[in-house]
Amino acid sequence: MNKPVSKPSPRRAAESRPPEVTLPEVTISEADGVRYLHLGTPWVQGAMQIRRPRAIALDYVQRMMCWMLWRAPESFDDGLAVQLGLGAAAITRFTHQELKWSTTAVELNPAVILACRRWFRLPADGERLSVVPADAARWVREADGCRGRVSALCIDLYDHDAAAPVLDDEAFYADCRALLADDGAMTVNLFGRRASFARSMARIAAAFGADRLWYLAPTREGNTIAVATHTAGLPDSATLRARAANIEARYGLPARRWLHLLHAWRPGPTPP
Repeated sequence: MNKPVSKPSPRRAAESRPPEVTLPEVTISEADGVRYLHLGTPWVQGAMQIRRPRAIALDYVQRMMCWMLWRAPESFDDGLAVQLGLGAAAITRFTHQELKWSTTAVELNPAVILACRRWFRLPADGERLSVVPADAARWVREADGCRGRVSALCIDLYDHDAAAPVLDDEAFYADCRALLADDGAMTVNLFGRRASFARSMARIAAAFGADRLWYLAPTREGNTIAVATHTAGLPDSATLRARAANIEARYGLPARRWLHLLHAWRPGPTPP
């Protein structure tokens, strides 16, 4: 979720949700060669470069891929990616089409899934791709088939109000940790007031351990990406620099810049 775009030209996406469930209306806008997804407000919930659909358009979504720094280049040959909150399917397209990984995306709003299939080049489900219309908290809690197997778990769960993550308690993050493989990592988009960020980081630390938690300095719009790993430790500086250079060369992501933005989490008093 990101700042509103100027000069929106909304198109309403058809919805197919049960009448008893109230979910935000999905609209689409375009500006300067980029297509944007909105949930009933001007706030951007996702984006795609129309001529380069596999590229990740938004800065904060690029930063959500910083888990790649924790993996050796040869380990990109195989993996399982899970995304909670589909957005405009940028991460799903990347892990499925660029990394060629098995990918599962979980999205509560069926209109978002429909919009991604119609307007954001999201492929149909297949052998390596599954898009699940479900509540993320329940899916994570019950996903026994993925437990202990997920290489990368990317979480971007905001509603149209964009005040704080809609799933943000210690039990949820503990369920997320249980999904991760030994070398797996989780990234979370944290956006909102400073107190909201500190509370969220404290809850992630309670589930993972403070020595397994990092964050990237916020974007200009205020998106701060948290990174949590299943096991403790950060590669040494030389290894990180080599990995960042490899990520930039192979995938076009600004990974060397991430190194200057990355900080270890230092626990402090949690706001009320």
